[in-house]
Amino acid sequence: MTKVATTPADAFDAEFYQAADAFFAANRPVGLTFDDVTLATLFSDILPKDADTATALSENVTLSVPIISSDMDTVTESRMAIAMALNGGLGLIHYNMPAREQVKEVARVKRHIHGLIQDPITVSPKQSVGDVLDLIEAKNYDFRTFPVLDGGKLVGLLSGSTVRERYRSKNVGESMTARADIHTVSVKALEADPIKAADAFFTEHVGIHKMLVVDDEDHLRGLATFSDIERITSEISNRRRAARDSEFRLIVGAALAPVRLDDGTLDRDRIISHVSQLVDESIDCVAVSTAHGHTAGVGDMVRLVRDAFPSLTIIAGNVTSAAGVEYLADCGANAIKVGQGPGSICTTRVVAGVGIPQLTALHVAARGARAKGVKIIADGGITKSGDIVKALTLADAVILGGLLAGCREAPGEIMEINGKIYKQYRGMGSLAAMKSGSAARYGHNKNDTTRKLTAEGIEALKEVSGSLDEVLGTLVGGLQSGMGYLGAKDLTALKQNARYIRVSPAGQKESSPHDVIEIKAGVKG
Repeated sequence: MTKVATTPADAFDAEFYQAADAFFAANRPVGLTFDDVTLATLFSDILPKDADTATALSENVTLSVPIISSDMDTVTESRMAIAMALNGGLGLIHYNMPAREQVKEVARVKRHIHGLIQDPITVSPKQSVGDVLDLIEAKNYDFRTFPVLDGGKLVGLLSGSTVRERYRSKNVGESMTARADIHTVSVKALEADPIKAADAFFTEHVGIHKMLVVDDEDHLRGLATFSDIERITSEISNRRRAARDSEFRLIVGAALAPVRLDDGTLDRDRIISHVSQLVDESIDCVAVSTAHGHTAGVGDMVRLVRDAFPSLTIIAGNVTSAAGVEYLADCGANAIKVGQGPGSICTTRVVAGVGIPQLTALHVAARGARAKGVKIIADGGITKSGDIVKALTLADAVILGGLLAGCREAPGEIMEINGKIYKQYRGMGSLAAMKSGSAARYGHNKNDTTRKLTAEGIEALKEVSGSLDEVLGTLVGGLQSGMGYLGAKDLTALKQNARYIRVSPAGQKESSPHDVIEIKAGVKG
């Protein structure tokens, strides 16, 4: 950032707009959250589009977008995690599923090749063209070209030009282009950079619009279309760098369940076995997620995983104190989740009477993180992109649940009410979620029949909001806008430049659209 000479006006401004330590000290012991505070603008020579949003959770896990999708069963499974990584973020796959299913979900992310249809619809040479026409009509397919497999091996390609009513009585085998005349590419050729390899293929083979991917034994491993690759390559300059590991696979994380024996102690063998399977699938990080992370049980879990897997990135939480951060860091965590009760579907503060407003919690936790050299992640309470900007003046990344639960990629059940489409969204502390497996996250045992589970979350609905690409694009655009206002070229500068001021209730009202009749709802940004 260009150096600007200090003037008397700067000193005057400093009396009103304070850096984090001075600001939160002056407001003690009041707990503050996002809407209680606004950030002062500063001289800037940074355009929002040039602001670098990259962050790191550890030496091994770096993200170009500091956003993580929450390990909730209505937010993150493999489809969401794939989309998050392609946009430069990280998805944490929840553990409200059998352990073997979670491993499969991780494998789906790690084996994903962007632009490649890994399970294309195929036909048999013994079928008739009429059978294919009936299939297209029944499934409402918008394509007419199909790979032809016999015994699992590629034997031809049925072109859309032959899938016509006039050829209904012909067999696929006599209508297809034979294997010897099909240009294919080896799956190994895609490992380094699949988009670049596909682009080169279509450049070389003019007029071909389907790229078939095969292995050494001619088994079909996928299909890429010319139109998809064109779209991806045209967008690539505007897309953020995908979050990938050293072998170009997408980055993904998974939450761990604190499995216990009948006597209440950790089932060390089952936990290590499960993490071993995740590591075999090249998991990038694991998250020990509980409502109260500053406990002996969470510490034991983190130490167990750290001792067994020294280089694995571990996220742990949740805490709201510097002591909690330091405790989990000493146990071996690389990044600590901060937040107890700020989520839109969390009722911990109502039920248990505990929790600290999120911005104050982040400031306190950041003090502990600096002392131990670990990262902190803001988890909960974020409802708009401006909250992300404020959170990242203190944290290294944010976790989103509610803002992503309405995306098409979220696994929540879809339902229609009064002509509007909604998705189910529930807190992991809701009764339904705890009965599905998250009870241990809140200190309960789902099989304990001697007492009733106490819910610390609710079940709700989120209106379907479109694709993750669109939602993240809006949120990251808002983040970069905030960085531009603060003259912050990157997230380190954002922390250094942040100056805070307390907002009155009237100031909060002034911050939102007011005294008008809104004719078109805007996107939260």
